[in-house]
Amino acid sequence: MRKHDFLFLALFISVAAFMSGNAQQPAPDSQQQFADLGTCKLESGQQITGCKLGYRTFGKLNADRSNAVLFPSYFSGTSSSLSGFVGADSLVDPSKYFVVAVDAFGDGVSSSPSNSASQPGPLFPAFTTRDMVSAEYRLATETLGLKHLHAVMGISMGGMQTFEWMVDYPAFMDEAIPIVGSPRLTGYDLLLWHAEEDALRSDPAWQNGHYTQRPPLGAVDAMHQMNLTTPANYARAHPPEKFAADYAAYYTKGILPFDANDWLSQLEAMIHHDVSHSGSMDDAEVRVKARVLVVVAAQDHMVNPLPAEDFAKAIGAKVFVLDSDYGHISFSNGTDKLGPAVRAFLDGQ
Repeated sequence: MRKHDFLFLALFISVAAFMSGNAQQPAPDSQQQFADLGTCKLESGQQITGCKLGYRTFGKLNADRSNAVLFPSYFSGTSSSLSGFVGADSLVDPSKYFVVAVDAFGDGVSSSPSNSASQPGPLFPAFTTRDMVSAEYRLATETLGLKHLHAVMGISMGGMQTFEWMVDYPAFMDEAIPIVGSPRLTGYDLLLWHAEEDALRSDPAWQNGHYTQRPPLGAVDAMHQMNLTTPANYARAHPPEKFAADYAAYYTKGILPFDANDWLSQLEAMIHHDVSHSGSMDDAEVRVKARVLVVVAAQDHMVNPLPAEDFAKAIGAKVFVLDSDYGHISFSNGTDKLGPAVRAFLDGQ
């Protein structure tokens, strides 16, 4: 999801994160940090050179190092944009948990087409959500010195990564909370993401990825906004008398300041997302060991809730349903209901 779609203020607190052993030195809460991972080998057989993963921490580890919550970023979001979901009255309370908000590959902070010195722009290798999670595991174990997580939780593409965590590292966490994510996309989801991909590639300003100035990609943004909520919500927020100006803004502001090649790289990661890894979803489901809360949006036009609901049923997970015409972003407009449910689940209730 995009940073400017959410109306949250960052909550920053002033305690330091304690890390022991070989873990890197603690930094003040919410400060941007980076894990230098050297070379990141990818599912495709390619690799990211000079691989780095951005992250921010909130709160501190308890004495037995059992309260870490890893929180990967959503599509085109960053660890900074996740800070609005960290707080005593939000999704996860940093006075109880050591929260690690992670910048996913392709967000312009972690290794991405837009910031790679050795593999810039279209030379950057394609990566998957599984590759994102592999790097996050290295962040947790190699950089932070963690041997176990209390929970993994994520929103949208972060929810997809959460499902991937549940299957790839089933014994590494006690709980998992995928929010408006999916274990595998439906044809409707793929229709949207492929259409955005085609619109991006056909935009003359993209120049096959070799642009010198970031293009706004107006058609991509218009398509994205159209599916972010529901027709009723969009019609209410964009009355006819305002529509001309709103529509023009898609072609001037568009996806900016997000980079077009970064957008494309994360689109392709979602398009190929499948926790069964092209095998049996039954085999993926039986691997899950964590206690799971699956959050879906009933009117989601961006990530269809059915695969998540089916996965939850198969593993006996709890399900929390958001039902509003905010659609995919119902989680950001219904935190008065979602926040208490997530916080209670994290506390074992």
